[in-house]
Amino acid sequence: MSQDRNNRDRDYHRPVLEQEVVDLLAPVLPGVVVDATFGGGGHSRRLLDEFGEDVTIIGIDRDPEALANAGELGVLAVQGNFSDLGQLVSTSTDLPVSAVLFDFGVSSHQLDRADRGFSYRKEGPLDMRMGPDATLGAAEIVNEWPEDRLADVIRRFGEEPLAGRIARAIVSGRPLQTTSQLSTVIADAMPAARRRVGHPARRTFQALRIVVNSELEAIAQGLDQAIDVVMPLGRVVAISYHSLEDRIVKQRFKEGSTGCTCPPELPVCGCGKSAELRILTRKPIRASADEIASNNRARSAVMRAAEKVAA
Repeated sequence: MSQDRNNRDRDYHRPVLEQEVVDLLAPVLPGVVVDATFGGGGHSRRLLDEFGEDVTIIGIDRDPEALANAGELGVLAVQGNFSDLGQLVSTSTDLPVSAVLFDFGVSSHQLDRADRGFSYRKEGPLDMRMGPDATLGAAEIVNEWPEDRLADVIRRFGEEPLAGRIARAIVSGRPLQTTSQLSTVIADAMPAARRRVGHPARRTFQALRIVVNSELEAIAQGLDQAIDVVMPLGRVVAISYHSLEDRIVKQRFKEGSTGCTCPPELPVCGCGKSAELRILTRKPIRASADEIASNNRARSAVMRAAEKVAA
């Protein structure tokens, strides 16, 4: 691969917390790593640079564009949703899986492509679908859903306190066909003070994207399946970018690390429950100031990791 092409590929998606990912996975490698959110392949590329032929990577992504360079990297590309991780892995390898890595949210490439409709800063169609398996586009939600349902979505998945106000403005401004039109309607609905603090459309766009792609349901399903497929003493690592994602990861790891729940006065366990995980990150790992300065996407990144308990 030429140096120019290599540089372009690296710019496709700048991975966050890449050294920290390497440090967490190193104890279980060599082996098979499932990069469940391949994106631009940044984390996979770093693992291959670090471990070479000692690591085999299965790269999963909903977006066929994201997998275009996987073959040149030596990654086994699998198109699909990580909510189906168990099936996707079982049809790709018979080898034990040492680790599963998740890097949630929208990729830099998807944000940069105006025609994908993810960006509130660029003119594009109201789409926001991460892959062809997502049948519902953002335009349908924005233009067809009733005001109360729209407000609930913005409040729940965008954690937006002015959700009702925004929903009313969207309904009044229909039909809306582009990201710029939607962004303008949202900004105009905001008080002046709010418009001066970050982009006023950010939370609403996040909410729409989550619903279009059923992201939170996929995270819960993907984590369950990752824990199932990873070998004993293997590891599951997840990088989140907002509290809704991180809460699912935190709760699942906590649930998996909880053993017997019987009252301490019972002489013998009656619940039969034993821990399946050991949490490796009692406090979530965050990016350093230096990384944030060079890669703004790392600013909100939170990483948690757990190890599967030996049988």
